[in-house]
Amino acid sequence: MNPKIENSNGVISISADVIAAIAADAAMRCYGVVGMAVRNKTDGIVSLVKRGNAGKGIKIFADEGGLAIDIHVIVEYGVNIKVASNSIIESVKYNVENATGFIVKQINVHVESVRVD
Repeated sequence: MNPKIENSNGVISISADVIAAIAADAAMRCYGVVGMAVRNKTDGIVSLVKRGNAGKGIKIFADEGGLAIDIHVIVEYGVNIKVASNSIIESVKYNVENATGFIVKQINVHVESVRVD
């Protein structure tokens, strides 16, 4: 379902894919994030998503109260996961709310893997 804003002039609808792209860009700019992750449904293996498809690591849920966003990331080894997650939450909330005008009521960060070089 695409989130909508209604006003006296009509309805504004923004695709969930656009919101996911905004959120993915904001998350990728955070310190310690290697990339977005996607889990294969058949065997459960987590893989790194290329930058062009980063929105695939994000799920958007919309209702009357606002947006709920699930973000699946891979972080760098040695990074404090709590600090990185808080940074992702603040950055995504700020960027999505400023770009779309929708209220972000919940952001869930799922650290799917830690990358060791």
